[in-house]
Amino acid sequence: MISKRYNIKNWTRQNLREWFKKNEKNHSSLKSFRADQVFNWLYQKRAESFDQMLNIGQGTREMLEDHFYISSLKVADNLKSRDGSIKFRILLDDGNSIESVFLPHKNHNTICVSSQAGCAMGCDFCMTAKMGLIRNLDPSEIINQIFTVVKELPEEKKIRNIVFMGMGEPFHNYNNLMQALEILTDEHGFNYSHRRITVSTSGLLPKIRRFGLEKIKTNLAVSLNGVTDKVRTKLMPVNKAYNLEKLIKVCSEFPLESRKRITFEYILIRDLTDSLQDAKSLIRLLHGLK
Repeated sequence: MISKRYNIKNWTRQNLREWFKKNEKNHSSLKSFRADQVFNWLYQKRAESFDQMLNIGQGTREMLEDHFYISSLKVADNLKSRDGSIKFRILLDDGNSIESVFLPHKNHNTICVSSQAGCAMGCDFCMTAKMGLIRNLDPSEIINQIFTVVKELPEEKKIRNIVFMGMGEPFHNYNNLMQALEILTDEHGFNYSHRRITVSTSGLLPKIRRFGLEKIKTNLAVSLNGVTDKVRTKLMPVNKAYNLEKLIKVCSEFPLESRKRITFEYILIRDLTDSLQDAKSLIRLLHGLK
């Protein structure tokens, strides 16, 4: 039964290497380097069954079949915009759904992925906030959004950039986020450059600090949306716990690699965040930050 097998896309390559090594004593064909081959088949050749992994012996493939399954997701429907962007509603196995968005640009394409079904942050301008948090996505549900969207696109529309700006607060699902990022940047996995991935947060300061210490150095984006605590708290309840002064301080201390900057996201809302004074205050607030 599938319920007794592991979802292999929830495992990092290191997890898989350790499993091979552990079982090698009883099955001599289970060499740890096979994990590299399996990852290559899953993420670069996009194998949908273990039988497709032709450079792996039949005995090993049967062992994999006995202990793992290869998960996938399905598109429920999509909505196309005039600018070429496509919003996909993707079904999860439990009946819930999430959104992923394909964003075409002149010289490259981007996919916006979700990290949660629903969201607990309660941002006033966000439709997802009305749902509340349903649950975290596991690593496979995060990375399978890429597989699912790519299958719906013409072959020439390659995905160059990945942004975690879909449903949910990525840092509320920190461990699964980091596991997904490890698979996305693994040379035997998707092999995306860390410079092509951006994680957006509403401003969970402890997790921003922790993220800065990780080995995987993707880009960071912070949802700002207000230049005073009064306005930002109205729009984003997270500001009650982590106000602008604290947020800017943590961002100023965030370790950045050469040529990298933090992206600050700001929504223009008529008569609330769009005045000339707001623009001047925004410049002062972010002055000196990379």
